[in-house]
Amino acid sequence: MHDELVEKRRWIGEERFLHALSFCTLLPGPEAQQLAIYLGWLLNGTTGGLIAGTLFVLPGYVALMVLSAMYAQWGETVGVAAVFAGLGPAVLAIVAQALWRMGKRALTNNFLWAMSSLSFLALIAFNVPFPVVVAGAVLAGLIANKSNPQWFEKTSAVVSEQEVQLLIADEALHGERATLAGSVKVLVFGLLLWALPVVVAVIAFGRNHVFVEQGVFFSGTAVVTFGGAYAVLSYVAQRAVGVFQWLLPGEMVNGLALAETTPGPLIMVVQFVGFLGAFRNPGDLNPWVAAFVGSTLVVWVTFVPCFLFVFWVLHILRDCEKTVQYLQDSRPSQQQLSV
Repeated sequence: MHDELVEKRRWIGEERFLHALSFCTLLPGPEAQQLAIYLGWLLNGTTGGLIAGTLFVLPGYVALMVLSAMYAQWGETVGVAAVFAGLGPAVLAIVAQALWRMGKRALTNNFLWAMSSLSFLALIAFNVPFPVVVAGAVLAGLIANKSNPQWFEKTSAVVSEQEVQLLIADEALHGERATLAGSVKVLVFGLLLWALPVVVAVIAFGRNHVFVEQGVFFSGTAVVTFGGAYAVLSYVAQRAVGVFQWLLPGEMVNGLALAETTPGPLIMVVQFVGFLGAFRNPGDLNPWVAAFVGSTLVVWVTFVPCFLFVFWVLHILRDCEKTVQYLQDSRPSQQQLSV
Protein backbone atom coordinates (compact mmCIF):
# COMPACT_ATOMS: atom_id res chain seq x y z
CA MET A 1 0.00 0.00 0.00
CA HIS A 2 2.84 2.39 0.84
CA ASP A 3 4.64 1.63 -2.42
CA GLU A 4 1.54 2.16 -4.54
CA LEU A 5 -0.04 5.17 -2.80
CA VAL A 6 3.03 7.13 -1.70
CA GLU A 7 5.92 6.22 -3.98
CA LYS A 8 4.35 5.25 -7.31
CA ARG A 9 0.98 6.97 -7.65
CA ARG A 10 1.81 9.96 -5.39
CA TRP A 11 -1.79 10.19 -4.16
CA ILE A 12 -0.64 11.06 -0.63
CA GLY A 13 2.66 11.91 1.09
CA GLU A 14 4.73 10.09 3.68
CA GLU A 15 3.37 12.17 6.56
CA ARG A 16 -0.28 11.61 5.63
CA PHE A 17 0.27 7.88 5.19
CA LEU A 18 1.90 7.51 8.61
CA HIS A 19 -0.81 9.62 10.23
CA ALA A 20 -3.50 7.49 8.58
CA LEU A 21 -1.74 4.33 9.74
CA SER A 22 -1.66 5.66 13.30
CA PHE A 23 -5.35 6.56 13.19
CA CYS A 24 -6.35 3.10 11.94
CA THR A 25 -4.07 1.21 14.33
CA LEU A 26 -5.74 2.89 17.29
CA LEU A 27 -9.13 1.54 16.14
CA PRO A 28 -10.12 -2.06 16.95
CA GLY A 29 -9.88 -4.47 14.06
CA PRO A 30 -7.56 -5.01 11.06
CA GLU A 31 -5.73 -1.75 10.34
CA ALA A 32 -4.91 -2.59 6.70
CA GLN A 33 -8.62 -2.72 5.85
CA GLN A 34 -9.32 0.42 7.86
CA LEU A 35 -6.42 2.17 6.15
CA ALA A 36 -7.92 1.38 2.74
CA ILE A 37 -11.30 2.72 3.87
CA TYR A 38 -9.81 5.87 5.38
CA LEU A 39 -7.69 6.65 2.33
CA GLY A 40 -10.65 6.02 0.04
CA TRP A 41 -12.68 8.46 2.16
CA LEU A 42 -9.85 10.98 2.01
CA LEU A 43 -9.78 10.82 -1.78
CA ASN A 44 -13.52 10.62 -2.56
CA GLY A 45 -15.58 10.87 0.61
CA THR A 46 -17.90 8.15 1.90
CA THR A 47 -18.40 6.64 -1.55
CA GLY A 48 -14.65 6.37 -1.99
CA GLY A 49 -14.30 4.70 1.40
CA LEU A 50 -16.99 2.12 0.59
CA ILE A 51 -15.48 1.31 -2.81
CA ALA A 52 -11.89 1.13 -1.55
CA GLY A 53 -12.78 -1.00 1.46
CA THR A 54 -14.88 -3.45 -0.55
CA LEU A 55 -12.43 -3.91 -3.40
CA PHE A 56 -9.56 -4.26 -0.92
CA VAL A 57 -10.92 -7.60 0.36
CA LEU A 58 -12.96 -8.91 -2.59
CA PRO A 59 -10.09 -10.49 -4.61
CA GLY A 60 -8.67 -12.13 -1.48
CA TYR A 61 -12.12 -13.41 -0.54
CA VAL A 62 -12.55 -15.14 -3.89
CA ALA A 63 -9.00 -16.53 -3.96
CA LEU A 64 -9.08 -17.81 -0.39
CA MET A 65 -12.49 -19.40 -0.90
CA VAL A 66 -11.05 -21.50 -3.73
CA LEU A 67 -7.83 -22.34 -1.85
CA SER A 68 -9.75 -23.27 1.32
CA ALA A 69 -11.93 -25.64 -0.70
CA MET A 70 -8.82 -27.22 -2.21
CA TYR A 71 -7.31 -27.59 1.25
CA ALA A 72 -10.48 -29.18 2.63
CA GLN A 73 -10.49 -31.69 -0.25
CA TRP A 74 -6.77 -32.49 -0.61
CA GLY A 75 -5.06 -30.92 2.41
CA GLU A 76 -3.92 -34.23 3.90
CA THR A 77 -2.12 -35.45 0.79
CA VAL A 78 1.67 -35.55 0.72
CA GLY A 79 1.98 -33.10 -2.17
CA VAL A 80 -0.12 -30.40 -0.54
CA ALA A 81 1.69 -30.84 2.78
CA ALA A 82 5.00 -30.32 0.98
CA VAL A 83 3.70 -27.09 -0.59
CA PHE A 84 2.79 -25.67 2.82
CA ALA A 85 6.15 -26.71 4.25
CA GLY A 86 7.83 -24.65 1.56
CA LEU A 87 5.52 -21.66 1.97
CA GLY A 88 6.30 -21.23 5.68
CA PRO A 89 9.82 -19.77 5.34
CA ALA A 90 8.70 -17.60 2.40
CA VAL A 91 5.89 -16.10 4.49
CA LEU A 92 8.33 -15.23 7.28
CA ALA A 93 10.66 -13.56 4.77
CA ILE A 94 7.83 -11.46 3.32
CA VAL A 95 6.78 -10.26 6.77
CA ALA A 96 10.34 -9.48 7.85
CA GLN A 97 11.04 -7.51 4.67
CA ALA A 98 7.87 -5.42 5.07
CA LEU A 99 8.66 -4.63 8.70
CA TRP A 100 12.23 -3.66 7.90
CA ARG A 101 11.22 -1.24 5.13
CA MET A 102 8.53 0.43 7.22
CA GLY A 103 10.80 0.60 10.26
CA LYS A 104 13.53 2.41 8.34
CA ARG A 105 11.05 5.11 7.31
CA ALA A 106 9.26 5.43 10.65
CA LEU A 107 12.11 5.31 13.20
CA THR A 108 13.93 8.55 12.46
CA ASN A 109 15.55 9.34 15.85
CA ASN A 110 16.73 7.75 19.10
CA PHE A 111 13.46 8.46 20.91
CA LEU A 112 11.44 6.49 18.36
CA TRP A 113 13.96 3.63 18.45
CA ALA A 114 13.61 3.58 22.23
CA MET A 115 9.80 3.53 21.94
CA SER A 116 9.99 0.64 19.52
CA SER A 117 12.39 -1.34 21.73
CA LEU A 118 10.41 -0.77 24.92
CA SER A 119 7.16 -1.71 23.21
CA PHE A 120 8.72 -4.89 21.87
CA LEU A 121 10.01 -5.86 25.31
CA ALA A 122 6.66 -5.08 26.92
CA LEU A 123 4.83 -7.31 24.44
CA ILE A 124 7.29 -10.20 24.25
CA ALA A 125 9.05 -10.35 27.61
CA PHE A 126 6.34 -9.10 29.97
CA ASN A 127 3.19 -10.04 28.02
CA VAL A 128 1.69 -6.56 28.46
CA PRO A 129 -1.72 -6.31 26.72
CA PHE A 130 -1.51 -4.66 23.33
CA PRO A 131 -4.00 -1.82 24.10
CA VAL A 132 -1.90 -0.92 27.18
CA VAL A 133 1.22 -0.64 25.01
CA VAL A 134 -0.63 1.57 22.53
CA ALA A 135 -1.96 3.80 25.32
CA GLY A 136 1.50 4.12 26.85
CA ALA A 137 3.02 5.01 23.48
CA VAL A 138 0.39 7.69 22.86
CA LEU A 139 1.01 9.20 26.30
CA ALA A 140 4.79 9.15 25.79
CA GLY A 141 4.36 10.78 22.38
CA LEU A 142 2.20 13.57 23.80
CA ILE A 143 4.71 14.29 26.56
CA ALA A 144 7.68 14.18 24.20
CA ASN A 145 5.92 16.42 21.70
CA LYS A 146 5.43 19.04 24.42
CA SER A 147 8.99 18.93 25.76
CA ASN A 148 10.99 18.20 22.60
CA PRO A 149 8.91 19.01 19.50
CA GLN A 150 12.06 18.99 17.34
CA TRP A 151 12.07 15.20 17.58
CA PHE A 152 9.04 15.12 15.30
CA GLU A 153 10.14 17.63 12.71
CA LYS A 154 10.32 16.41 9.13
CA THR A 155 13.68 15.22 7.97
CA SER A 156 15.21 16.59 4.80
CA ALA A 157 14.23 13.39 3.02
CA VAL A 158 10.58 13.88 3.95
CA VAL A 159 10.65 17.55 3.01
CA SER A 160 12.11 16.75 -0.39
CA GLU A 161 9.27 14.31 -0.97
CA GLN A 162 6.74 17.07 -0.39
CA GLU A 163 8.29 19.11 -3.22
CA VAL A 164 6.86 16.52 -5.60
CA GLN A 165 3.24 17.35 -6.34
CA LEU A 166 0.78 15.11 -4.50
CA LEU A 167 -2.85 14.49 -5.31
CA ILE A 168 -3.70 15.13 -1.64
CA ALA A 169 -1.18 17.36 0.15
CA ASP A 170 -0.24 16.45 3.72
CA GLU A 171 -1.71 19.69 5.07
CA ALA A 172 -4.92 19.47 3.03
CA LEU A 173 -8.19 18.75 4.85
CA HIS A 174 -11.18 16.86 3.49
CA GLY A 175 -14.15 19.04 2.68
CA GLU A 176 -16.84 16.57 3.73
CA ARG A 177 -18.55 17.84 6.88
CA ALA A 178 -20.26 15.73 9.54
CA THR A 179 -23.46 16.28 11.51
CA LEU A 180 -24.93 14.80 14.68
CA ALA A 181 -27.74 13.21 12.68
CA GLY A 182 -25.19 11.71 10.31
CA SER A 183 -23.22 10.26 13.22
CA VAL A 184 -26.31 8.56 14.64
CA LYS A 185 -27.29 7.28 11.20
CA VAL A 186 -23.85 5.77 10.60
CA LEU A 187 -23.86 4.08 14.03
CA VAL A 188 -27.36 2.61 13.78
CA PHE A 189 -27.06 1.49 10.16
CA GLY A 190 -23.61 -0.02 10.75
CA LEU A 191 -24.71 -1.96 13.82
CA LEU A 192 -27.74 -3.33 11.97
CA LEU A 193 -25.63 -4.51 9.03
CA TRP A 194 -23.10 -6.04 11.41
CA ALA A 195 -25.63 -8.00 13.49
CA LEU A 196 -28.16 -8.98 10.80
CA PRO A 197 -26.49 -12.22 9.54
CA VAL A 198 -25.91 -13.48 13.09
CA VAL A 199 -29.54 -12.82 14.03
CA VAL A 200 -30.70 -14.65 10.90
CA ALA A 201 -28.46 -17.61 11.80
CA VAL A 202 -29.92 -17.76 15.32
CA ILE A 203 -33.48 -17.78 13.95
CA ALA A 204 -32.76 -20.32 11.20
CA PHE A 205 -30.42 -22.77 12.96
CA GLY A 206 -30.57 -22.15 16.71
CA ARG A 207 -28.13 -20.62 19.18
CA ASN A 208 -25.77 -23.61 19.27
CA HIS A 209 -25.10 -23.85 15.52
CA VAL A 210 -21.57 -23.32 14.20
CA PHE A 211 -22.71 -20.25 12.24
CA VAL A 212 -23.82 -18.53 15.43
CA GLU A 213 -20.64 -19.53 17.27
CA GLN A 214 -18.50 -18.15 14.48
CA GLY A 215 -20.54 -14.98 14.11
CA VAL A 216 -20.42 -14.17 17.81
CA PHE A 217 -16.75 -15.10 18.24
CA PHE A 218 -15.41 -13.11 15.30
CA SER A 219 -17.68 -10.18 16.10
CA GLY A 220 -16.02 -10.14 19.50
CA THR A 221 -12.51 -10.20 18.03
CA ALA A 222 -13.44 -7.27 15.79
CA VAL A 223 -14.22 -5.20 18.90
CA VAL A 224 -11.47 -6.12 21.36
CA THR A 225 -8.38 -6.55 19.15
CA PHE A 226 -6.01 -3.75 18.16
CA GLY A 227 -3.13 -3.85 15.70
CA GLY A 228 -4.52 -6.13 13.02
CA ALA A 229 -3.74 -9.72 12.17
CA TYR A 230 -0.49 -10.08 14.09
CA ALA A 231 -2.17 -8.98 17.32
CA VAL A 232 -5.10 -11.39 17.04
CA LEU A 233 -3.72 -14.51 15.35
CA SER A 234 -2.57 -16.26 18.51
CA TYR A 235 -5.92 -15.63 20.21
CA VAL A 236 -7.90 -16.90 17.22
CA ALA A 237 -5.67 -19.98 16.93
CA GLN A 238 -6.05 -20.80 20.60
CA ARG A 239 -9.84 -20.58 20.52
CA ALA A 240 -10.29 -22.20 17.11
CA VAL A 241 -8.17 -25.23 18.06
CA GLY A 242 -8.56 -25.61 21.82
CA VAL A 243 -12.13 -24.42 22.44
CA PHE A 244 -14.25 -24.69 19.29
CA GLN A 245 -12.14 -27.40 17.60
CA TRP A 246 -12.68 -25.88 14.17
CA LEU A 247 -9.03 -26.53 13.26
CA LEU A 248 -6.48 -29.22 14.00
CA PRO A 249 -3.18 -28.29 15.70
CA GLY A 250 -0.86 -26.72 13.14
CA GLU A 251 -3.55 -25.82 10.63
CA MET A 252 -3.53 -22.17 11.63
CA VAL A 253 -0.03 -21.92 10.15
CA ASN A 254 -1.33 -23.39 6.90
CA GLY A 255 -4.13 -20.85 6.83
CA LEU A 256 -1.65 -18.07 7.47
CA ALA A 257 0.44 -19.25 4.52
CA LEU A 258 -2.62 -19.17 2.26
CA ALA A 259 -3.63 -15.70 3.45
CA GLU A 260 -0.10 -14.34 3.05
CA THR A 261 0.17 -15.53 -0.55
CA THR A 262 -3.23 -14.24 -1.73
CA PRO A 263 -4.42 -10.65 -2.38
CA GLY A 264 -5.77 -8.61 0.50
CA PRO A 265 -4.98 -8.22 4.21
CA LEU A 266 -3.44 -11.00 6.27
CA ILE A 267 -6.49 -11.07 8.55
CA MET A 268 -8.24 -12.92 5.71
CA VAL A 269 -6.93 -16.03 7.47
CA VAL A 270 -10.16 -15.91 9.50
CA GLN A 271 -12.01 -16.91 6.32
CA PHE A 272 -9.95 -20.11 6.26
CA VAL A 273 -10.89 -20.75 9.89
CA GLY A 274 -14.56 -20.16 9.17
CA PHE A 275 -14.50 -22.40 6.09
CA LEU A 276 -12.96 -25.42 7.81
CA GLY A 277 -14.99 -24.93 10.99
CA ALA A 278 -18.29 -25.01 9.10
CA PHE A 279 -17.12 -27.73 6.71
CA ARG A 280 -16.39 -30.06 9.62
CA ASN A 281 -19.52 -29.11 11.61
CA PRO A 282 -22.22 -28.63 8.94
CA GLY A 283 -25.21 -29.81 10.96
CA ASP A 284 -28.01 -30.72 8.57
CA LEU A 285 -26.47 -28.81 5.66
CA ASN A 286 -24.25 -30.07 2.90
CA PRO A 287 -20.63 -29.57 4.11
CA TRP A 288 -19.69 -27.47 1.07
CA VAL A 289 -22.72 -25.22 1.45
CA ALA A 290 -22.02 -24.84 5.16
CA ALA A 291 -18.37 -24.01 4.45
CA PHE A 292 -19.30 -21.30 1.94
CA VAL A 293 -21.87 -19.74 4.27
CA GLY A 294 -19.62 -19.98 7.33
CA SER A 295 -16.59 -18.41 5.67
CA THR A 296 -18.71 -15.62 4.17
CA LEU A 297 -20.30 -14.92 7.55
CA VAL A 298 -16.88 -14.71 9.21
CA VAL A 299 -15.63 -12.26 6.58
CA TRP A 300 -18.78 -10.16 7.01
CA VAL A 301 -18.59 -9.81 10.81
CA THR A 302 -14.84 -9.16 10.61
CA PHE A 303 -14.84 -6.40 7.99
CA VAL A 304 -18.20 -4.64 8.31
CA PRO A 305 -17.12 -3.22 11.72
CA CYS A 306 -14.11 -1.64 9.96
CA PHE A 307 -16.44 0.55 7.89
CA LEU A 308 -18.49 1.34 10.98
CA PHE A 309 -15.52 2.33 13.16
CA VAL A 310 -13.80 4.48 10.52
CA PHE A 311 -16.90 6.35 9.34
CA TRP A 312 -18.33 6.76 12.82
CA VAL A 313 -15.13 8.08 14.38
CA LEU A 314 -14.71 10.52 11.48
CA HIS A 315 -18.25 11.74 12.11
CA ILE A 316 -17.69 12.05 15.86
CA LEU A 317 -14.61 14.17 15.32
CA ARG A 318 -16.81 16.32 13.05
CA ASP A 319 -14.05 18.73 12.08
CA CYS A 320 -11.40 17.09 9.91
CA GLU A 321 -8.81 19.49 11.27
CA LYS A 322 -9.22 17.80 14.67
CA THR A 323 -8.56 14.47 12.97
CA VAL A 324 -5.27 15.72 11.58
CA GLN A 325 -4.21 17.13 14.96
CA TYR A 326 -5.20 13.90 16.69
CA LEU A 327 -3.06 11.89 14.32
CA GLN A 328 -0.13 14.24 14.76
CA ASP A 329 -0.29 13.93 18.55
CA SER A 330 -0.27 10.13 18.36
CA ARG A 331 2.55 9.82 15.84
CA PRO A 332 5.00 8.11 18.25
CA SER A 333 2.46 5.32 18.59
CA GLN A 334 2.36 4.81 14.85
CA GLN A 335 6.17 4.81 14.73
CA GLN A 336 6.58 1.99 17.24
CA LEU A 337 3.69 0.00 15.79
CA SER A 338 5.37 0.09 12.36
CA VAL A 339 8.17 -2.03 13.84
